[in-house]
Formats: sequence, C-alpha cells, structure tokens
Amino acid sequence: MPSMKPVRLSAAATLALPRWAIFALGLLYILPGLIGRDLWKDDAASYGIMWTMAHGSVNDWLAPNIAGLPVFDEGPLAFWLGAACIKLFGWLVGDVMAARVSTIGIFVTGALSVWYTAFHLGRRADAQPLRLAFGGQPEPNDYGRTLADTALLIYLGCLGLLVNSHETLAVTLQGALLAYFLYRAVRYVEAPGVANAGLIGLALGALTLTRGYLSPCALMLTLLLCTRFLDMPAGRTLRDLAIAALVALLLALAWILPATLQPYQLAPLAPWLTWNLHQIGWPSWHSLKAFCRVGIWFFWPAWPFAGWAIYAWRRQSRLLHIVLPLSFVGGLTALILLDPAPESGDLLKLLPPLAIMAAFGLPAMKRGAINAIDWFSVMVLTMIAGLAWLWWIATLTGWPTQLAKNSARLAPDFEAEFGVLAFMVAAAATIGWFVLVYWRISRQPTVLWRAVVLSSGGLILFWVLLMTLLLPQLNYSKSYRSVARHIADNLPKDSDSDSNGGGGGGCIATNVSPAQRASFAFYGGLTFAGIKSAKCDLLLLQDSVNLKDSREIAQAFRGKQWVLLWEGRRPADRDERFRLYRRAAVPAR
Repeated sequence: MPSMKPVRLSAAATLALPRWAIFALGLLYILPGLIGRDLWKDDAASYGIMWTMAHGSVNDWLAPNIAGLPVFDEGPLAFWLGAACIKLFGWLVGDVMAARVSTIGIFVTGALSVWYTAFHLGRRADAQPLRLAFGGQPEPNDYGRTLADTALLIYLGCLGLLVNSHETLAVTLQGALLAYFLYRAVRYVEAPGVANAGLIGLALGALTLTRGYLSPCALMLTLLLCTRFLDMPAGRTLRDLAIAALVALLLALAWILPATLQPYQLAPLAPWLTWNLHQIGWPSWHSLKAFCRVGIWFFWPAWPFAGWAIYAWRRQSRLLHIVLPLSFVGGLTALILLDPAPESGDLLKLLPPLAIMAAFGLPAMKRGAINAIDWFSVMVLTMIAGLAWLWWIATLTGWPTQLAKNSARLAPDFEAEFGVLAFMVAAAATIGWFVLVYWRISRQPTVLWRAVVLSSGGLILFWVLLMTLLLPQLNYSKSYRSVARHIADNLPKDSDSDSNGGGGGGCIATNVSPAQRASFAFYGGLTFAGIKSAKCDLLLLQDSVNLKDSREIAQAFRGKQWVLLWEGRRPADRDERFRLYRRAAVPAR
C-alpha cells in the first residue's frame, strides 16, 4: 500500500506569480551591478580575455590570452560569448557593458531552465498533493506553475548566485548550462528518444567548452544511474546516452581540432588537459571544510528547504522530483570534494538542483515554520537595508560619525557626490520593499510562494542599494582605473613603440596578476610583453609596501640598471604597490 503524500493544498494556494512581477524581479536582480560598474579584480581577467579576442585575430579566439599572457584554464566558450557581444554591441554601449550583455543572456538561460524544470516535475502525477475529500485541490498545471515560481524565487534568493551572477566568469555560464542540462534530463525521462538525447549532448558539449570535461562526465554517469533507478530500459538508455556523448564530443572538437592542428604560437590543448587533471584528486579534509564553510551561506536559503523535501518525501519511492535533483547534488558534491583546491564559484553548479528540490519541500512545511522564515527575512533584510542607507548618509554628510570614520578608513580620500538617478532608484526599491512587506502582513496570503518572496525581494533590495548608493565608493576601492591612468601618464614619451611591439609607450615586462594586466591594458592602453616578446625597456613591478628595497629586481635583472619612473597603488589597498621602471641608457664609449 503506497504511503500518504506529505502535501495537502487547496487551489487557492497555487495562484501563479504575475508574469510582470517575475519580469520586474529579474530586471532588478540582474541590471544593478552590470550598469555603471568598473572592472573589478574579481572578473577583470575574464573580461581581459574577451576584450583580447574581440580586438585580436583568430589565434586569440582559439588560444585564450590576456594581452599576450596565455590563460588556458577552464575553456573558451564563456569568453567567446563575451567577445561576440563586444563585436556586436561594443560600438553602442561600450566594450565593458557589451561583454556584460552575455551575462544577461546567461542569467536568463539559467533562470528559465530552473523554472521549466520545476514546472515539468511539478505537474507529474507523483508530485501532486493529496486529493481533498470534497475537491478543490489544484490542477496539475497550476500546481506545476506555482512550484516553478517558487523554485525561481529560491534560486534568485541564494546568496551564492547573487555574488557570482553579475560577473563575466566561466563558472557563471557553467551554472546556467547545468540548469539547462537538468531541464533536458527531465524532458528525456519524460520522452526518451534521439532528439532529447542530442540536446543533452549539446548541453554536455557546452559544459566541456566552459569548464572542462570532468563535470560533463559526472553528469553523464549520474544520469545513467538515475535511469537505472527509475527502471528505464537499459538498452535504449545506453544507446541514447552514447548519442549524447557523441554530440558532446563533436561540439568539443569544434575548438580542439583547430587549436591543435594549426601551428599557433600558443598551443592551448595540452595545458587545458593538464588543468582538467589537476581538478581531481583524493578527498581531503581541506576540501570538506571549505565546502561546508562556504556552502552554508552560498546555498542559503535553498539547502534547508531541500533538506526538508528529502525528509518529507522519504516514504515515497522513485519520485523523479526528488531522485533526479538529489542524484545530481550528490554526484556534483562528490566531484567538488575530490577537487584538491575547490573554488567557491564552482559551487554554482549545485544551485539549480538544490533550488528545484527546495521548491518541493516548501509545500510540506508547517505554517508556523513559514511564518518564522518570513519574520526572519523581514527583520534581518530590513536592518541590512537600513545600514546601507546609513552608510551612504555617513559617507555623504559625515553623520553618523562612527560610520563616517569607518568609510573614510576603507576608502581614503574618496569624495562622495549625490547622484540623483542612483538615489531615485534606491528610494523606489526601498518603497517597493515596504509595500511588499505590507502586502504580506496585511493580506496574509495563502499562496505557496509567499514564504520565499520576502527573502528574495529583500536580497534584491540590498543588491540594488549596494549597486546604486554605494557603487561609486566600491568602484573607487576595487577598480584599477586610476592606477592604470597614472601608469599611462608616466610612460616615457620617447619610447620606440614600433620596435618594442606596440603602442602605449612600448612593451612592458611585468609580474602583475592576470586581472591587473587586463585592467591596465584596457584602462591605460598599456602594451605588455607576450610569451615570446623581445626584451622590453619598461618594467612594471608589483610587490608589497613592506619591501624596503629592490631585491626582486636585483635578482631578476642582475647586472642591469633600472630607473624608477613612478610608484603608486590603489588608495584602498594598504599593502599593494606598483613601480614602473625604465632600463637605464648605456653611455656611449
């Protein structure tokens, strides 16, 4: 005898979120942080690859690099998308914003994939709530739409997505493609066949070109295990997955073959394969500790709801809406724990299955727990929004005094100005937040997604305030724009740019990081030495202000004389220091 389902809902609880509201939330979520933001150190390196591709040759598209510095980690797909957008829209909105158009497309792909995956899982017969004695239970499609809205709100409310979704990073594309793969996997289970298998292969091939082959292999193996657990025919499944693997391989070869067969100066394949191999090893305490330390906030609030879904549906067997996302969470978690040096951004690929599974845990929660979550969201997020307003007021007026001192310490010499547009957007978002809270408290709605609309809305409010009121100060602290312009202004005017390989005062040898190299090349027009460049007469050295001498120069350039042209740093960075040197002229005999 089948056990009783854990969900009892009336049709009134499954009213869909208005489409205009979803559209508005999406715009408020993704546009702040893209418009008006300088290149920050976090995503400047990725942008540098896109910018080099867009203004370079075919070689740059096949062998990713930043102004001549090879970058063969990850894969080229995310950078291709950004470079294509620069070529298409750079003349209209500028190169930086054009590259971020790809970020908008990636966000939309991930959000739509999460919504449609939850919708298809939610309208299945095994996911429906108990039939009420006198009727009034929701229709399958209505219930599916409500669960899809809930999954999307949970997805948007996750802190990890907020941190990474506004950056031009390969891990951001990987998360969106993972969501699309989940959607294709659900469609394949519902309607097995060559067409759906081919689309699965398309997702796997794109993932390979984004962050290597380990995640696609793990996903393929996990999907195979899911089909066996769901008692799908083994022969047909193996045939279909072989087709998917073939499509993925052909898509990956579209980059691998040209990059391998042509005699380019930078050969990307061998370093890329080596990077893939370095992403897997034996499980370690370091990986587990890093996963737990970061994951507890990265996956919030999805993981508590997802955990409750597993518990609430534990008495049911072979439920696709639990088995499929849980299997992928388990497989991808194991892959992350096998990574000797896991990155926080790599956790993005766990968000789609967690958010989808969390949506099925929410209907099984008690009303008291839902109300507690609501009040927690209202109190904490309102307090955070209030602190953001107070910080902005303190930076602008000097009151409250302690906050003004903290602001001045974090951003020395920053001169705040009143931005009318930023203030109006921030004020409108704040008013919208209080309207949303009033609606929730006064109406006491029974709709299922009421438990997460406040947490998602409050997080979006905080992000809007951060990217409007506080954006000038963040740009001042995190951007290398001013440093790049100071370096460019101090380049010698008589440098022979033709003989040294480019404009911008001649080629420059340097030890700066890829992100700094990209920022200086873009903002300052600096031409750096390539991997096989001739010797340069200029040297840009990054070190610490704690170093009192030039020992690094003496060791690297023994027997040569260098003249200091400029020294400086970002005002907000107390340790970092840049020094520009020129090779001293040898006196004629």
